[in-house]
Amino acid sequence: MTVIGDVDIRGRGASVSESTGPDRPFPVRSYESYIGDRDVPGSGWVYTVSARSLLEDVFTSVSLKRTLEQDPDSPAANHPYVVGRCAVASPADLDAAVDAAAAAAPRWALVPLAERMRLGELFRAQLREHRETFLGMLMAEAHPRMLAEWELTCLEQVYSAESCGWYEQQMHAEFEHGPRQLTVRRSPDGVVCINPPQNAPAPSAALAVLALMAGNAVVVRAPRSIALSTMYTLRELVAPVLREVGAPPGTLNVVCSKPQQTIDRWLAHADVDDIMYFGGSEEGLHFERECVARGKKPILELAGNDGLVVWRDADLDMAAEAITECFYGSGQICMVPNYVLVHPAVADELLDRVREQALEVRPGYPEDDGVLLSPVRRSEKFFALLNQALGLGAELVCGGQRTELDGTPSDTGVFLQPTVVRVDGLTDARRMDVVKHETFFPLIPVVVAERAPDDELLDRFVSFVNSNVYGLRNSLWTRSSAVIDHVVSRLHNGGLLKVNDSHIGFLPYLPSHGGTGLTGGAFGEANYPILKTSHLQGVSISAGVRPRTAVFGG
Repeated sequence: MTVIGDVDIRGRGASVSESTGPDRPFPVRSYESYIGDRDVPGSGWVYTVSARSLLEDVFTSVSLKRTLEQDPDSPAANHPYVVGRCAVASPADLDAAVDAAAAAAPRWALVPLAERMRLGELFRAQLREHRETFLGMLMAEAHPRMLAEWELTCLEQVYSAESCGWYEQQMHAEFEHGPRQLTVRRSPDGVVCINPPQNAPAPSAALAVLALMAGNAVVVRAPRSIALSTMYTLRELVAPVLREVGAPPGTLNVVCSKPQQTIDRWLAHADVDDIMYFGGSEEGLHFERECVARGKKPILELAGNDGLVVWRDADLDMAAEAITECFYGSGQICMVPNYVLVHPAVADELLDRVREQALEVRPGYPEDDGVLLSPVRRSEKFFALLNQALGLGAELVCGGQRTELDGTPSDTGVFLQPTVVRVDGLTDARRMDVVKHETFFPLIPVVVAERAPDDELLDRFVSFVNSNVYGLRNSLWTRSSAVIDHVVSRLHNGGLLKVNDSHIGFLPYLPSHGGTGLTGGAFGEANYPILKTSHLQGVSISAGVRPRTAVFGG
């Protein structure tokens, strides 16, 4: 037991303080590294202060973190802004986590598939039972409640009964062929390391459960700058269900550490088989080359640049609602719409509706009802992208300024207004970086196509989306079954296509992540982590077929 001031910290998620309030929606938690089912002290601590406190008093919040990380015994640990801390793993701990996973992997792989598949149901039940705490963790890390609820809904679909049943079908199939029993199965890769992103660490780290269901042992790095929700999810929700199904120690390991140091040690460790990497495309493709050179499987979740197509007969109110999903979390999500293609016959009407809905998207404290915007700490690139687009002929429809917590425009505000620009013409649209690349801001270009016959225009829309160098998600709004058939049969870019539906919503059976090109790398495709972290094997068992007969027949 560690004591900070007059408050006990007990590890394994035990509380530092039982007091709660606006700045402390749940008891403070403390986590050491989790290696081989043991708590392992670290070389220091990183502290989480509430996102609300950063909006109320950024100086005090930053000072608290700095003080506590230099002196964990400081009385500052009792400040209501403090919501948790995570131990920083040493280089030796990083290797020990992989060693523990390598020792557990062969034993865990022997557990029958049906038993491993129970993890999906059990984890989903944990999410539902601990719903408010999970949401509170995300809100403490600056996720607006509406965004956090979407993230939770996504996980519930990934681990739904329908999805888990489909996964199991893909993992094992049996056939009779004469005197032979044939099996096509997927076997676990072994040790899977996961490096979740800072913008959505806990929901991304929760994909580890799918790698575990495949029969792998897992090591997860909780991002050092925002570790608490990841540690909570894996320690409090996943680890107990692994114990319930009898997983050997070391099946799950969680460390908080520096990103490059951790990646380098994973690449160098002989027992690491797969690395799941979230990040920018340039860095991710370099990492892919490193993995291949080291004989490891890279599983990449890189930048997206999703297209949303609105045809002339679309339900414009619903299409506008889908477009404004680009503002969730201030656009700091890879799978939101990033550009819109609209038929010129309905462009003005659509832009009017998008403007109206964008004006309703507001900043605020994460726990407040109706808030969708998150703070944007570094906005220089936002203005560079916007100014380039305007300089190349785009028209500002709405937004374009910083704003304060109450929505007042301000040169020093920590939020960005939802921003829409109009771009006339497909021909030169990709001269603008705001169309060509993911922006990761609350900024969306609406590209209005040149007037042309509908058949020609539809082909141009499909070609435009297919030529996008990224490929995560795409979506289409139209009432025409002929247009739907045309697009579905010809649009090959990306890992997911949604028609007349939420662009960002998750559904059972369908992939949750993954894509082509600069989104998924050379091996990019729709990502089902249970399949990505396993490999196909064929097995034939007979009662004794004569070899020559098997080869030559007769």
